[in-house]
Amino acid sequence: MKLILLSGGSGKRLWPMSNDIRSKQFLRVLPVEGQDAPESMLQRVWRQLRACGLQQDAYVCASRAQSEIIHAQIGDVSVIEEPARRDTFAAIAMSVLYLVDHVGVGLEEPIAICPVDHFVDDHYFKEIQTLGELLTSEGADIALMGVSPTEPTSKFGYIVPEARPSGTAAFRVHRFVEKPDTATASSLIELGALWNCGVFCFRAGTITRLLEERRLPTSYEASLQRFQDFPKRSFDYEVVERMTSIVAHPYDGTWMDLGTWPALAEQMGRKTVGWAIASQSEDTHVINELGIPVVALGLSDAIVVATPDGILAADKSLSTGLKDVVNPLQNRPMYEERKWGTYRVLDYQTLSDGTEVLTKCIQLYPNENLSYHRHSLREEIWTILEGEGEVVKGHDRFLVGPGDVVRVDAGVWHAIRTTDGLQFIEVQRGSELVEEDIERKYLTWSELEQGLRSMLDSTAN
Repeated sequence: MKLILLSGGSGKRLWPMSNDIRSKQFLRVLPVEGQDAPESMLQRVWRQLRACGLQQDAYVCASRAQSEIIHAQIGDVSVIEEPARRDTFAAIAMSVLYLVDHVGVGLEEPIAICPVDHFVDDHYFKEIQTLGELLTSEGADIALMGVSPTEPTSKFGYIVPEARPSGTAAFRVHRFVEKPDTATASSLIELGALWNCGVFCFRAGTITRLLEERRLPTSYEASLQRFQDFPKRSFDYEVVERMTSIVAHPYDGTWMDLGTWPALAEQMGRKTVGWAIASQSEDTHVINELGIPVVALGLSDAIVVATPDGILAADKSLSTGLKDVVNPLQNRPMYEERKWGTYRVLDYQTLSDGTEVLTKCIQLYPNENLSYHRHSLREEIWTILEGEGEVVKGHDRFLVGPGDVVRVDAGVWHAIRTTDGLQFIEVQRGSELVEEDIERKYLTWSELEQGLRSMLDSTAN
């Protein structure tokens, strides 16, 4: 059985830490036993998959913009990149076609789908492994895993059985109810309904036949070229709720959707993260990613979060409605985690003549490099703060260390690498400072060195 982890999407319910690039599954706030540094939901799930022996059969489906942060957090994992965001039906269909065409998955092999942003026990993934067997034993087209409810709530959808199941046995599914009111939820629980946690299992051929029937792409390459042809709908609505032979397996264990600050704070394991103090405060959590101290004094049931993207100070009970409050904010992400390191925006301003100036602090990890690239609309000035590295500017190569300054004019090819780690300030000046203003020639240092040798050889001849 293959496992596809859905890691796409973005959101503002955990603003200012979450944004279009750094979704909730990438936030490093969860404690790790025996370690000082916290981990993200993605890192926790990947660690749990290793413990269950599922890592080698797991693939991550995410947007292209999130691919680098995934590699930065969990290393060399297979990422199936969505060309655009079109909800879960398109993402899952494309991922299945990738497994069939590029991994060699047979049409009768089961494939499980699992969100990566839920907080669960280790045995949650062992339970998922049983879904493939359930397809055969029950003769079903699709098998679901649902969570045994702990309370009647309108936060989740419900999987309703044909008949009240006995104990924890799997059951045939009668219908689905999407986020009912509390009274309806109570009656559904009396019928033995489960929370729908978005875990599905089906045979690869089930999806390929469905795509063929709907005249949608049935090969991976075609799905990339015609991705906009897929309906922009969830897999639940487009596939699951149209199936006639569905079986559900109850999961009775820890399962939490850490999509709000109160829910995430409960799992943090500490009152403060970063340079922060919470004094004479009750049930108050402070998270600080800035280089200045943040102090919470005499607060009750509050969440305080300070990041380069903004500062939040909120009553926990009101923070669940945060998305609507900050939705008008459309500023660029001020912090990003990439495969090669991280960057933090320190300042942005527009001068009187219209010139834009952006200042970043860039941390380059050991044995990493920035690609050999150039910009058309801006110049850059690098000031080395810590560590040593090698710069290539045009055809010139030279070493840099603390205090060195490198100026790169617009249109000039340049790259930098380090062996032991490097921190520097980058000041961008130009008419328009956008991420799209970049042209890359060589991604790796070995490619760059080979390219330089070729250029020198051609010049010599």
